[in-house]
Amino acid sequence: MRGKTVAAALLAVAMALFAGACFSQEQYRSERSAAAHRNRRIIFNNDGDDHILRGEASVEAFLAARTTPLLGSQVDTIVYCTSRPFGMFTHDSRIGDVLTDKTPFAPDRNNIVSDLIQLGTDPLQAMVGFCRENQLEVIWSMRMNDTHDASHSPDRPQYYWSSFKEEHPDYLFGTRGGPPAHGAWSAVDFAEAEVRDFLFRVFEEVCGRYDVDGLEMDFFRHLVLFRTVANGGVATAEEREMLTDFVRRVRQMTEVEGMRRGKPILLSARLPDSVGYCRDMGIDLEQWLAEGLLDFFVAGGDFRLSPWEYSADLGRRFDVPVYCDLDPCLPYGLNQRFDRNSLAAYRGRALEVWDSGCAGVYLFNMFSPQHPLWWELGDAEELGRSDALYFANASGALGYVKADRALSGGSGHANRPQLHPLSPVKILPGASIETTVWARQPGAEATVTCHILAGLTEAPQLDLNGEALDGTDDSDGWFSYQVRPGLLRQGINEVRVTDVGQAGAAREWDVEYLGQELLRTPWSARRRPADTEATVRADGLLIADHSTARGSYLYYDYPWAISPDTQAVVEAEVKVEEGRSTIIVSNGVAEEEVRLYEDRLEAGRAGLSWAHDATDDFHRYRVELDGSDLLVFVDGQLRLDATGKFTAPAYDGRNAVEIGASTSGTTGAACWRSVRLQTGGISLHDIVLSVTYPPNPKGQE
Repeated sequence: MRGKTVAAALLAVAMALFAGACFSQEQYRSERSAAAHRNRRIIFNNDGDDHILRGEASVEAFLAARTTPLLGSQVDTIVYCTSRPFGMFTHDSRIGDVLTDKTPFAPDRNNIVSDLIQLGTDPLQAMVGFCRENQLEVIWSMRMNDTHDASHSPDRPQYYWSSFKEEHPDYLFGTRGGPPAHGAWSAVDFAEAEVRDFLFRVFEEVCGRYDVDGLEMDFFRHLVLFRTVANGGVATAEEREMLTDFVRRVRQMTEVEGMRRGKPILLSARLPDSVGYCRDMGIDLEQWLAEGLLDFFVAGGDFRLSPWEYSADLGRRFDVPVYCDLDPCLPYGLNQRFDRNSLAAYRGRALEVWDSGCAGVYLFNMFSPQHPLWWELGDAEELGRSDALYFANASGALGYVKADRALSGGSGHANRPQLHPLSPVKILPGASIETTVWARQPGAEATVTCHILAGLTEAPQLDLNGEALDGTDDSDGWFSYQVRPGLLRQGINEVRVTDVGQAGAAREWDVEYLGQELLRTPWSARRRPADTEATVRADGLLIADHSTARGSYLYYDYPWAISPDTQAVVEAEVKVEEGRSTIIVSNGVAEEEVRLYEDRLEAGRAGLSWAHDATDDFHRYRVELDGSDLLVFVDGQLRLDATGKFTAPAYDGRNAVEIGASTSGTTGAACWRSVRLQTGGISLHDIVLSVTYPPNPKGQE
C-alpha cells in the first residue's frame, strides 16, 4: 500500500502542474508515447570510461574519444553512463561521490572529471550539449548495482569505493572474505529503504540538473539486487513490490520534472530477456509494463535466455518498443576460425534482431567510433545483401553459467540453443542431436556453407532442413558442407548432426592428440602471455611458462561435455623439465588439479601427494573419473587414490580438460608426447552458417 500511496501523492503534484500548463496530462503522455516510439536504428551505450584520456583535458578531446566520429553514422541515441559502483559517479553529483582521483590511473592516462568541472562542465553535461547540437537523443544510464569495487579492502582501498558503502557495510551482501553464493559481496541490498531512497535522489538530481531525454536503469550491471537471491533463493513478493514501488516513484518524478521543463523524460531499463528470470531476481517486468512504468526496454546482455521474438511479443502486448542488446562475445580461444565479434557475425546477429519484430539494435561494450558496424547495423535491407555469419548460439561464452552465477538455477529459464565451443553437446556413437540456427534467407547469388566443429577425424553426417549434405574435412578441426541454393530458410533452420560411428560401440579414444603439431580446435588457449611458450619439438609439444609475473601461465583446454555421473579418462605421456605443470579435470560440478612437479605428483584439491621423479623420462599419467571418485595412475600403477574426494567445486561451472604450465608466481615446463581422452562420445562444439556474396563495387565483405 505504501507504494500506491507515494505514487498517488506524486501524481497529485504532477496533476497540479498539468493544470497550469498549456497542454493536458493526456497531451503530455501522448508526446511521451511519440518519443518512446521514435525511430532508433542503433542505440550506443557509452559506459563513460571516456573520461580517462591521454593528452589534453578538454571537452573536444573528451568527445573525440568515442563520440564525435559517430556523426553521420546510424546511431540515433547515445546512452551515457556516469555511474560507477553504487554511490560513485563521474558527473558532478551533489548526492553521491564524484570520481576526481587521478592517482589510480597509468601515468599517461588522465582522469579529466575534475578538469571538466573546473571548466564549468562535466562528462554528462558535455555529452548532453553534443547531442543537443547534433540532434541526437541522449539518455542517462545508472548501473543499478555495479560491483567493480569488489577488490576493495581497508588496507588497499579501491578507488571506486563510495562513502555510501563505507558508511553502510551492513547493507552489503557480505565481506571480501565472506562473499555470498551469488553476485559480489560489495553489492547493496535493495531491501534496504535507504538504498532505494539514495538511488531515487540520484535519479531526481540528474533529471533536475541535466537536459537528458530519458533515464535508463541498467540492471545488468550487476544483476543481483537482493540478499535473498545472493544467498541462493529467489526474490520474495515483498521484495518485488519494493522494487516496483521504486520504479513507480522514478516514473512519477520524471512526469513532474518533464512537465516543469515542458517535454517528456523517458524511462527505460536494460534487463534479462526472460520474464521468469527477472521475476526470480526481483524485477516484476510484466507488472511494470502493465502499469506503463517503462517507455521502452532493452532485452539481453552478456547472456541470452530467449529468442528475440519472445521479447518482441512481450513488447507488443503492452505497446512498448524493445531493443536487443548485442554485447561483444567473449573469445573462446586463440584458434577462432569464425570470430563471433567480426563484422560478418554482427551483421548476422543484427539481422536476427530486425527480423524478430524488435525496434532496433543496442550495442554495449563496443567503443571504437570508427568501426563500420555503426554505419551498417541499422539498415536491415542493406545488411541482407552483405556477407554474414550465423551461429547456433553466438552469445557470450558460458552464457548459461553466467545466468546461474547471478541466480541459483537461472539457466533453467533458457529456451534457446545452448551449443557453444565452451558448452559443447555430447553425441553418443551412432546417435544424433538436433538443434537450430537462425538465418536470413540469402539472395540467389550468395554462397552458403554450413560449418561443424567437432572432435573427429571424419566428417559427421549433417542434415539441414531434412536434406543430407556432403561434408569435407578442413584439416583444422572444422568440417564444411555446401548448401544448395534455396535450402536455407528464412528464420529457423533445423540441423541434425549424427556420429557415423557404430551405435553402442565406444571408440578406444574419443579424442587423441599426438604432440607432432600445435594443438588445434576444439583445443584452445584463451590467452598467450609473451613470457610463455608452445613449441613443437621432435619429442612432443613443449608448453612452458618462463615468468613468475602475475597472470603468467599457459593452458590449453578441451571442453568435453561430460556429466557428473560420467566415467571419463585422461591419459597423457609427459616429461617434466622444470617447475610445475598440471592436468586439470572438471565435469561442471567438481574439479581437480593433478600437478606434475619435478619430484612429486599431487592431487591438489584432494590434498594427496606421491614422491616421484618426473624428469627422468616420459611417464604415462592416467586420470580416471567416476562420480565423486578420482584415481591417478602412473605407468599403469595406482599412485593417488581420491575415492570420494573428487568434490571441490568446479570454477565457474567449468567442464573441460586443461593441460599446461605453471600458474601466477611460479614457472614450469613440460613436454607432452600425447594426450588422449575417453568421454563417452564425440563433442559437437559449434555450428556456423556462412553466407558470402560475390564482390561488389561497394567492397562489402
